[in-house]
Order: sequence, then structure tokens, then C-alpha cells
Amino acid sequence: MALHGSLDTIRTQTPKTEGFAIAFAYLDELFRPGSPAHRRVQGIALDDSAKTELAGGVFVIEQAYPTRLRADGFFESHRRFIDVQAIFEGEELMEVADIARMTVKQPYNEKRDLIIYDDSTEASLLRVYAGQAAVFYPCDVHMPTLRLRATAVNVRKSVVKIPVPAAT
Repeated sequence: MALHGSLDTIRTQTPKTEGFAIAFAYLDELFRPGSPAHRRVQGIALDDSAKTELAGGVFVIEQAYPTRLRADGFFESHRRFIDVQAIFEGEELMEVADIARMTVKQPYNEKRDLIIYDDSTEASLLRVYAGQAAVFYPCDVHMPTLRLRATAVNVRKSVVKIPVPAAT
């Protein structure tokens, strides 16, 4: 199930795999002032994003956006990638639900590695702020980017995509 907390907490709770090692090396760089990743995320224009390949099939999508109303959000999950969503600046709500309790609205889109689900009132809320992250596995249906308050907050975030290990 989903993990949430400081980067140090998340690091201790995730498997010691190559994919997570690559993700945490990137996140360490991201939060180091003056580093290339730090400068890159600071420079992203609002409502823009950029994809950067890391290594071992791991990549990151760096984003900047205003948080949105829940009515404008949607539940999603992925099959091929684990999401590590790290907030660089700002704060947002993320909802998470067990995939077994959700109804598919749009079936799997292989090109986008995306399944979209009907709305649900059974999700749990996560408040994620700068320096924290949430990890979503394929069984975790999630709705990120949501406002905490009535007014939108600008968020800068990195979503590290780690390939799901092949079953043995």
C-alpha cells in the first residue's frame, strides 16, 4: 500500500532495489541547493513539465502547477511504474484508495501507463508538503494535485517513475 512521509522515512520503508536507489539519488540532488536538478525544477514555468531520463529505466517528470479543486481531479493508477511523488515547493492533498475497491472508468492505456477510475468516497487523504513524498504502487489508486484550502497554491513537484520489477 502507499507510503507517505519525509524522504528519510520513505527511504527506510522502500525496498533496497536499483530503481529506488536511482530515485533517491535523484531526490537527494533535487533537495541540494544549487544542484542541476534543484535549478531545473525551480526554473519550470507554471503549468509546464519536463521529463528527464535517469538510469535503469527510471525517469522523472518535473512539474509546476496550481493545486486544483477536487472536482477537477481524477483517480488513476499505473501498471508498469511505481510513482514516487516528491513535493519540492508548496503543498497538496493526495487521495489514495485500494484498487480492489475502485471501478474502472477508462481502461488501461498502455502508451500512457494509465487507468482512470470512477470517483469514490472511500479514499484516504494525505497532506504532502515540501520535503515530503508519497509512493504509489500499482495497487494504489491515487488522485494528486488537490488543494488543501479554498485558494490554490503553486506546487513544484518531481514524480519519479520506477519500473515495476518483473515477477520471478
